[in-house]
Amino acid sequence: MRKNKLFIAGILVLTLCSTSLAGCGNEKNNDGGSDTVEEVVEETVELVDQVAQEDVPQLEGYELLWNDEFNGTEMDETIWSYDPREPGWTNNELQEYTTSTDNVFVRDGKLVLKAIKTQDENGNDYYTSGKVKTMNKKDFMYGKVVARAKVPEGQGLWPAIWMMPTNEAYYGQWPKCGEIDIMEVLGSQTDLAYCTVHYGEPHAEQQGSLKLEGTTYAEDFHDYSVEWEPGEMRWYIDDQLVLTVNDWFSAYPGASERPYPAPFNQTFFVQLNLAVGGNWPGDPDETTDFDNAEFEIDYVRVYQKPEYDMNVEKPPMIFRETLEDGNIIWNGDFAEAEALDDEDNWYFLLFEGGDGSAKIEDGTMIIDTNSQGTVDYSVQLVQPDLPMVKGNKYRLTFDACAEEERDMIVCVSAPTAGWIRYLQDTKLTLGTDFQTYTYEFEMTEKDDNNGRLEFNMGAKGSTAQIKIKNVRIEVIEGE
Repeated sequence: MRKNKLFIAGILVLTLCSTSLAGCGNEKNNDGGSDTVEEVVEETVELVDQVAQEDVPQLEGYELLWNDEFNGTEMDETIWSYDPREPGWTNNELQEYTTSTDNVFVRDGKLVLKAIKTQDENGNDYYTSGKVKTMNKKDFMYGKVVARAKVPEGQGLWPAIWMMPTNEAYYGQWPKCGEIDIMEVLGSQTDLAYCTVHYGEPHAEQQGSLKLEGTTYAEDFHDYSVEWEPGEMRWYIDDQLVLTVNDWFSAYPGASERPYPAPFNQTFFVQLNLAVGGNWPGDPDETTDFDNAEFEIDYVRVYQKPEYDMNVEKPPMIFRETLEDGNIIWNGDFAEAEALDDEDNWYFLLFEGGDGSAKIEDGTMIIDTNSQGTVDYSVQLVQPDLPMVKGNKYRLTFDACAEEERDMIVCVSAPTAGWIRYLQDTKLTLGTDFQTYTYEFEMTEKDDNNGRLEFNMGAKGSTAQIKIKNVRIEVIEGE
């Protein structure tokens, strides 16, 4: 298709030249019968742009606001700006973001952000990479952003497509200002893509993810999009709905919340970057191939509806019902067989090199680990949607054992409230016989309808089988 555009452009130039009575390059005649070279080129560019726009698909209910198909020979600086940053600018990342065309360039109709490993004057590893943004050039409020991209593979690589507000100080610095992450992928696990929104304060986030089977996001291009409206955001990967959020907030610590839908009722801009290292992905290692550390973006398209309903209200917080016996854990006795690959009741998860399986058998959850992975949550059993009410005191009890002595971590976390802990990470050493474990904790944070019980079994120096039964969380003081 891009070759066809160039071919059409050539025809347009020849056509325009042939219509000039004096030929291309002559001044226009007094009677206006001839065009200058500049006018021919200007008309040609306009027609080529029109052809290019016709290739951008129309979306029902939306109008195209702006787009970049990266069909030129260099980055379009009427749309994008370089965003140079020193190492450690955020998240303890290692890279320097530069303005070099070694790190940011257009190739074969795609924008390429490339991470490069070099050495500094002391012989230490030094990393450069690319980050670009549309700030003060293509800012907008509400719309649908669609980006098609292919991510690199490699430990420590961290590509992202995300959005930040034009005036970050309007509601206060991050996270009060808000952040919309359209796509993030860790180079160490490229079959899993994340969609996230950050807000607060206190810092809160909501996140969805989509795991591919039999392929990865590094093997081919995929479409990542967000539909941002006054009272709701929806994230998609290849048109599959991944996350819906409509209950965000913005407030200072100890203060009342700002009127909804703050902070997402202001203009934002798009950013693209390839980070190296940092708190989340960890540092690169000897397996990271920097020859192929390229984040490729095929296009970015932003659509907008002709109008939006600004009269929106924050939906009320709905708490999951407590069972008749007072247990807020559903199927805590494992009396019912259930799927463990969804977010209903029990949910078994694997990350960062973790490998294993879980099953319910004879009233017991049995977890087999093949590889312990590199982080606590590499092998993880959770139950989300726990009703946590400020001022309540809770008691967690469960029975557990292992086929040989080994460690495990238990906690109650807040995945939509900055991953704070209501019950702190608590390491316990399991024996070969079932033992009852009891922990009490007080909920001192604001109400949360999405607390999460976690059993974390990764990176503990053992792959011994674990058995858990009779899991219970109950309110012992409060409502």
